[in-house]
Amino acid sequence: MDEQINYNLTNIDTWKRIFFMLIFAAIGGLVRMLLWAVILLQVASTLLTGKANKNILNLGRSLSVYTYHILLFMTFNTEALPFPFSDWNQSAELKMPEK
Repeated sequence: MDEQINYNLTNIDTWKRIFFMLIFAAIGGLVRMLLWAVILLQVASTLLTGKANKNILNLGRSLSVYTYHILLFMTFNTEALPFPFSDWNQSAELKMPEK
């Protein structure tokens, strides 16, 4: 039992993942702030024009999917690193793992 714990604590792959998780926690915070800006822009656009702006809709959808990919990675549901370590479009193609 102690050997297994010792192995787990010295496993370099686990520490790399923790490092990336910290990076993506910071990126996720920035993306959430950007999403609030998108929300406010969309509200303003809707109030001024009476309809949602398609470009802002696409940006909001893209950022939401990216946030989802970050959360899947941070909760160990995927091994695929989010953007910028993979393609931006990979987040849109990501599916929940079968368990």
